[in-house]
Amino acid sequence: MSTPDFNLLLTLEALLDEGSVAGAARRLRLSPSAMSRALARLRATTGDPLLVRAGRGLVPTPRALALRERVSQLVQEAEAVLRPQQEVDPASLVRTFRLRASDGFVESVGAALLARLATEAPGVRLHFMAKPDKENHALRGGELDFETGVIGANTAPELHTQALFQDRFVAVVRPDHPLCEGPLTAARYAAARHIMVSRRAQEHGPVDEALAVFKLERTIATLVPGFATALALVRGSDLVATVPALHCAALHADLVTLPLPFPLPKITLALLWHPRLDADPAHRWLRTLIRETCARAPYQANPKEQ
Repeated sequence: MSTPDFNLLLTLEALLDEGSVAGAARRLRLSPSAMSRALARLRATTGDPLLVRAGRGLVPTPRALALRERVSQLVQEAEAVLRPQQEVDPASLVRTFRLRASDGFVESVGAALLARLATEAPGVRLHFMAKPDKENHALRGGELDFETGVIGANTAPELHTQALFQDRFVAVVRPDHPLCEGPLTAARYAAARHIMVSRRAQEHGPVDEALAVFKLERTIATLVPGFATALALVRGSDLVATVPALHCAALHADLVTLPLPFPLPKITLALLWHPRLDADPAHRWLRTLIRETCARAPYQANPKEQ
């Protein structure tokens, strides 16, 4: 069976509405001869004359009358499908979004996000999903709506990103830790016993590269997969955890933060999503809400989208 030419629906609607070949031609900006050929194709396709001569005009056949309302509805539905989507009304939106983020992000920003949703979009649910790795398969596969993370070599190149805020690393220790007494030097920092945070169980990172410039090497006492676990260990030991200050702000409020005694590049936490969701009005609205929430103190947002 040959594929039907759906352009004929537009032609049929115009002919039935105008009741003349000339009128339908003007409406669709075609020549009368082109419209006549289109009418001939419609007759061959439907097996019905559709419009027949009555004096100087044309009148619809019973089949054409039966099709008129249905054809008009089909054309309107097709136009609605192809029309750009309207802006969403958050107050009436009913939808569930899934955001994969680290514990630190949820601890720092989650409550503010949920509070805004409760006020502005009570029908919206935001579910926070665990982030065991940096792979983007769940975004690609449609299992997630968003993800937060630091853009790196493992980030899928087709993903869209939005910078949320910049962060710096700090050393975190328990109150009365020996490092709290006197100035913190690179040598004193390196001499302490450290907690290494790595989801991939790597025992070497940017901190170790920075220390190598001073010909220093730190002692890694233990390795953990997340910042929350590292800070929990800090509370009950003399271990040192090096964590992002803002990202983990809610997790180390009862601990002591010390600026690192050596330069370390800042990191940019970003929001990531798949291109298929880029034009979705509801998704776009929530992206804006997340960005605005992270733009409030103490965070700083970069409004440029990539």
